[in-house]
Amino acid sequence: MLTTPDLLAELNDRSREVFRRVVEGYLETGEPVGSRTLSRTLNEKVSAATIRNTMQDLEKLGILDSPHISAGRIPTQLGLRLFVDSLMEVDPVAPTDRARIRETVGEGATDVEGLMDRVGAALSLITHGASLVLTPKREAPVRHIEFVSLSPDRALVVLVYADGHVENRLFSPPLGQTPSSMREAGNYLNAHASGRTLSELRDAITADIDNDRQQLDSLASDLVAAGLALWDQPDSSDARLIVRGRANLIGPEAADLDRVRTLFDDLERKRDIAEFLELTEQGQGVRIFIGSENKLFSLSGSSLVVSPYMNADHRIVGAVGVIGPTRLNYGRIVPIVDYTAQLVGRILSGQSTGQGR
Repeated sequence: MLTTPDLLAELNDRSREVFRRVVEGYLETGEPVGSRTLSRTLNEKVSAATIRNTMQDLEKLGILDSPHISAGRIPTQLGLRLFVDSLMEVDPVAPTDRARIRETVGEGATDVEGLMDRVGAALSLITHGASLVLTPKREAPVRHIEFVSLSPDRALVVLVYADGHVENRLFSPPLGQTPSSMREAGNYLNAHASGRTLSELRDAITADIDNDRQQLDSLASDLVAAGLALWDQPDSSDARLIVRGRANLIGPEAADLDRVRTLFDDLERKRDIAEFLELTEQGQGVRIFIGSENKLFSLSGSSLVVSPYMNADHRIVGAVGVIGPTRLNYGRIVPIVDYTAQLVGRILSGQSTGQGR
């Protein structure tokens, strides 16, 4: 299959203009765009018959499709990718949109969960789509760790963070654990925990166990390793997925309702919500996934515009995005998502958001 640069090279000025007008018309109305409509709007005066021939050539390239024999054309998924990568004009974020985002999100927030709820509400409100927010993983230093035996094959690890948050996680401990080995494991971890976040503690303990297993007896060492394995599980993170604005995705046609139902079934079946974060880690900017390009939404045929946000250490800690049908107004939504992600990063880093970007 031709890549988007190859496809772009196949287009002359007229076919490129026809293709761009078809895509823009489809994204605006959701309807196929016909040759007569284009003949009235093209800068170059050409007949409807000439435009139809150009459309047929674009259809052979696989970037346009005809839903009905006598209807106009719509872009294919490949065509939308070509448009987004090469021909889309990105609008700056309108001052009114910036003001509404800033007003809804607020500034100087100390309640991170409340902040992320407001971010989701702002994106849904501004874009008239469904918003997606992946909240940061908890990065507060750990103050205390304790193992509690519940049964021979069930144990609880209690994590107390420096900010007062308490988290309990169930797991299956190695066989043969005793109250003594559990106390030793807890004492060992607490001796290393001071001032360290959970990820920092995990790295330090892993290195210590690998380098000097004599610090712990075998039972306690196995228990610590089991706890570390538990923390390494993606779905044991404190990340939370917030989705707002489902109703915005439902249009007048019954097919829209089926698509939205499939979309949210996909969301609810996915236990590893950190997949969204992984999608963004290949680059710092906005990423666009169209239809089946995003395996999470492949069945529903939806698009995802997503951007990561960073903490004060310039580490990616979460993501914000907009979900919608492939007929998204990409040129408007891309800069809105980018602006929102940067705003969230500045707020979380304790920086002044000012009045500009």
